[in-house]
Amino acid sequence: MPVGMASTFGTLFRISTWGESHGGGVGVVIDGCPPRLPLSEADIQPDLDRRRPGQSDIVTPRKESDTCTILSGVFRGLTLGTPISIMVRNSDARPDAYREMETHFRPSHADFTYQAKYGVRNWEGGGRSSARETIGRVAAAAVAKKVLSLVHPGLEILAWVSAVHDITSLVDAGTVGREDIEANPVRCPDPLAAAAMTDRIKAARAAGDSVGGVIEGLVRGCPPGLGEPVFDRLEADLAKAMLSLPATKGFEVGSGFAGACMTGSEHNDPYRMEAGHVRTVGNRSGGVQGGISNGEPITFRVAFKPTATISQCQATVTAAGEDSTLAARGRHDPCVLPRAVPIVEAMTALVLCDHALRQRALDCLPR
Repeated sequence: MPVGMASTFGTLFRISTWGESHGGGVGVVIDGCPPRLPLSEADIQPDLDRRRPGQSDIVTPRKESDTCTILSGVFRGLTLGTPISIMVRNSDARPDAYREMETHFRPSHADFTYQAKYGVRNWEGGGRSSARETIGRVAAAAVAKKVLSLVHPGLEILAWVSAVHDITSLVDAGTVGREDIEANPVRCPDPLAAAAMTDRIKAARAAGDSVGGVIEGLVRGCPPGLGEPVFDRLEADLAKAMLSLPATKGFEVGSGFAGACMTGSEHNDPYRMEAGHVRTVGNRSGGVQGGISNGEPITFRVAFKPTATISQCQATVTAAGEDSTLAARGRHDPCVLPRAVPIVEAMTALVLCDHALRQRALDCLPR
C-alpha cells in the first residue's frame, strides 16, 4: 500500500500544512491550540506580510497578497480548542512558466528525488517542494506566538541575516531589536553589511545566478526547563524544524562547530547566582544544556544554500533518462534569506510553543 508524505509537525501543538505552489491555495490545520484564545486574521497577517513575495527588488517578483482566511476553530473571536484551519489563496500562479520542468530535472532541486520516491510529482513551481508551503508554518506560528505570550510573557523570538555569500555582519545579540532587523530589505541589522549584501544579491540576479548565506536566531526570556530528553531535546527539535525548511543545509546552536576546537575549561559555562536565579557566566551552550533550556538566551544559526533554480544553462537529464540542458524560467528569489527570516522565527515559535505546553502538562503532576 503506498504511503504519502508526512506533513505534520509537533506533539501537543501540531500543525499539518497543505497545498502546492501553483495550485488553488496553501494553508495549515492546527490541532492542540488551547480554547478561549483571542484570535483573528489580523493577528496572523503581519507575519505573512513579512514572508510574502514581491516585497522588495531583491526577492521574487511574484505578486501575492497572501491574505489569510480562518476557516474553522474560531467563534466570535475566540479559539474553540478544535482544529483551526487557515487558508491563503494563490492569485498570481503561472504554471506554464514551468512547462520545461515537466520533462527536465532542475539541478540540486527536488524534481528528481520526488519522482524517484513517488513516481509522480507536481512540476508547476515545484509543487509541495516550493517554499510557498511555508505560508502554513508562518500562519500557524502566529497562533503559537499568542499561546506563548500567555504561558511565558516576555519571551521574544528574533532572527536576522548574518551572512550572504562571503559577506558577514557584526550584530550585538544583546541589543538587537526588531526595528533594527526590519530597517532594510535584506533584514540584516548591520547597515554596512546590509548594503553590501543587497549589491551581491542584485549582482547574482543580473548574472542569472543565486547566493546563499546564514540566518542567526535568538530567543530571549525563555524559562529553564523546556525540552524533552532523550530524543526530543530542545536543540534536536530546533534542528529538525530548521532543516525541514527548503534550502537549509546546516544548523548549529551556541558555540556550534567552533566549540569542537575548544577545551572543556574554555567551553564550559560556569554558574552563578543572580537575584535568586541560577545564571551562567558565559553562554557557549546557547541556552540549552542536556537538551533542556537553562534560562539563558537561546542562540543558533541556520545555513541556507544558494537558490537551486537559476536561469543559467546547466547540464541535466530528462524524465526519460536522456542527457540534456536546462535554463530555468519562472520567478525565483536570487537569495532566499531575506524572506526566510520570518520563517526561521516561525519554526522557533512552533517548537517552543509545543515544548511549553508539554512542560505545562508536566507541571500539573506532583513532585
